Amino acid sequence: MATEHQKPATQQQQQAGVSSFTLVIYEQENFQGRCHELTGPSNNLQEAGVEKVGSILVLCGPGAKKPGNLQTQRLAMPVLCSSCAEKRAALKRPKTGHSLCKDCFFWAFEEEVHQTIVAAKLFKHGEIVGIAASGGKDSTVLAHVMKLLNERYDYGLELMLLSVDEGITGYRDDSLETVKRNQQQYELPLKIVSYEELYGWTMDAIVKQVGLKNNCTFCGVFRRQALDRGAIMLKVDKICTGHNADDVAETVLMNVLRGDIARLRRCTAISTSSEGDGVVPRCKPLKYAYEKEIVLYAYFKKLDYFSTECIYSPNAYRGYARTFLKDLESVRPSSIIDVIHSGENLSVRDGVKMPVQGTCNRCGYISSQALCKSCVLLEGLNRGLPKLGIGKHHRLHGKILSQQPLTEKEERKLKAVDF
Repeated sequence: MATEHQKPATQQQQQAGVSSFTLVIYEQENFQGRCHELTGPSNNLQEAGVEKVGSILVLCGPGAKKPGNLQTQRLAMPVLCSSCAEKRAALKRPKTGHSLCKDCFFWAFEEEVHQTIVAAKLFKHGEIVGIAASGGKDSTVLAHVMKLLNERYDYGLELMLLSVDEGITGYRDDSLETVKRNQQQYELPLKIVSYEELYGWTMDAIVKQVGLKNNCTFCGVFRRQALDRGAIMLKVDKICTGHNADDVAETVLMNVLRGDIARLRRCTAISTSSEGDGVVPRCKPLKYAYEKEIVLYAYFKKLDYFSTECIYSPNAYRGYARTFLKDLESVRPSSIIDVIHSGENLSVRDGVKMPVQGTCNRCGYISSQALCKSCVLLEGLNRGLPKLGIGKHHRLHGKILSQQPLTEKEERKLKAVDF
């Protein structure tokens, strides 16, 4: 029997013995997309409404052999919670391997986030904090946990939700509806800023011009600046984002593979100080939280979140780093934290030339060049030269600032190629 919802098995089902089980089947990898709960035998998953299987959570049951490269979480039942030793365990923590009941897992997860916040001194009493909200599992769990901890430990923070509308039809418009529901559920103010109002472009229009190869570069650069602009509108003191341990480890691997020493030095930082006018400090309260545990927390808490992957991201470079990291994690679960610690302890030898942080001559945003990445990308779009911001074209910044025309050869190199 399969049902399409996000409710855990009933107590009666959980106590039925070793033969009972609960599987949650997600149609996409990384526990995204439509999910179906399977609580009994099914000879045909398609008849049960399952179109494809991308990842599986085994919440309780005898366990099963991992099929192919699917991501699974297995737990042999029955077994008592290793923390309280009273209730039956509902899950096995991917991070530590401990078998916990739901209540003990909730407390452990929340306390670890609290300790991360306290140890890094992320907030000060009385600060206004904007929570970057996309409607996904990470930002939804972040908003829920931040509100809970703020009340439990009297952080004294004024919390707000901040969302960015990239203009992706069939994806962001749907996820923003989730954010609006979260606003009502958590009773927090919400501000939505859009690419169209800030830059005059939507991601749909950008993809039509640049294609699917480098579109994530545009989106990432524009989103970072859009968050800062939205934070300034809200007059917040800090922005906290839902970056989890998997995200940070993936970023370390990406910067190693690209040989980007400057980003490698700062990508593991749990917080960033103010880097100039128009830049709001950011922090990552979920930096040491595993993605799988965030999924489990959202599932058992029955949080309302949007679980579909961006339609323009399948070709993203990050996807290859994620696949590699998942392969490592399947062999050694501590690989994620190990990669993060390696990045944190990285030191660069003396004499290595590093970029000098300055400001953009056009918009005043932080930049190590005469023009910030956002202005260069926007100039390329407006001129019909989408490759202007892809790669290294710093020598052209002078021409752009002085509004000089580019040569025919330069324009030919920077135009999109049609196949």
